[in-house]
Amino acid sequence: MENTKVDVGGEESQYKDRELKRNASNNNNIKYILVTGIKGEKLKKLIFERTKLDTKSPPLAQYKLALIVGAIMLLLWACAVQLTSFQADQAIASIARKFQPTTTSLISFPIERVYTSKGYLMVSSNGGLNQMRTGIYDMVAIARYMNVTLIVPELDYKSFWHDQRQESLILYIFDVEYFMKSLRDEVRILKELPAEEKDQLLTNSLYSMPPVSWSNMSYYYAKVVPSFKKYKVMHFTKTDARLANNGLSPRVQKLRCRAMYDALRFTAPIEELGNKIVTILKGKGPFLALHLRYEMDMLAFSGCTEGCTPQETENLTEMRYAYPWWKEKVIDPEKKRQAGLCPSTPEETARLASIGD
Repeated sequence: MENTKVDVGGEESQYKDRELKRNASNNNNIKYILVTGIKGEKLKKLIFERTKLDTKSPPLAQYKLALIVGAIMLLLWACAVQLTSFQADQAIASIARKFQPTTTSLISFPIERVYTSKGYLMVSSNGGLNQMRTGIYDMVAIARYMNVTLIVPELDYKSFWHDQRQESLILYIFDVEYFMKSLRDEVRILKELPAEEKDQLLTNSLYSMPPVSWSNMSYYYAKVVPSFKKYKVMHFTKTDARLANNGLSPRVQKLRCRAMYDALRFTAPIEELGNKIVTILKGKGPFLALHLRYEMDMLAFSGCTEGCTPQETENLTEMRYAYPWWKEKVIDPEKKRQAGLCPSTPEETARLASIGD
């Protein structure tokens, strides 16, 4: 009886030793696979060695070992599938990038209009950004119906912005390439004068003029078109309100709208930022964007001083007199307001907006 107990104890001791060695071997093999990578022969050997269970091992130990090996195999298989899928996606994306068309190439631009240009029109946009935008689409219509070539307008960077980029400023704000190509079925637009015309300007001074405000097309036909016979290149020093709002042909009005609402678009970074801001605002419910137009230059030139202190009124009057090109100097603020020619003050606008609350 005692000998039997000793034999059983020795057998249990040998079994424990075998299990310890087997576990150590398992750990070493797994570490090797994770560190050096999966190799076909090593993986095959590991599977057969681990699945060939010792018949003398308890059933629970056999079950645990089989479960561990199965879990490891499932994990390795999932990793292999993910890696293969990732590599395939990368390869497809790389190929797609090579053949992916640019945003501009996806747009179908109209066929270029063929006509004999009478000359080149250079323009200097003035005012704030909105005035410059409206001035540019006026110049598009004027150039089109005078049959001249329009040079991409330069923006006023001196009066308010003091931007160091100067003449190239328009390239940072508007998509010039789209502007030129989208209107080419109506008017030829160039980024700069051709070399020959540039050379001529070195010896001959550039003829500049401010067009008459609120003019119709008959003014340009009678006064400006004949000048192109003498001066091949002309320069408009002002663009704000140089074309009347009413009394124009539907064709002219249609082209103005097309230039304003389609051709003249912001650059991609500005559009993306604007869309992001609008998305944030829409996320909080309905909203209203309102430009009060309550700025110093507007108040000075209009004479609308409602709500201003005596000192502020004096400063605005001095500002109006400081600009020689502004013809209306003496203004009665009260009469102007009673005639409905002044905008609402910020306080009045706030009260109106609160009515709907």
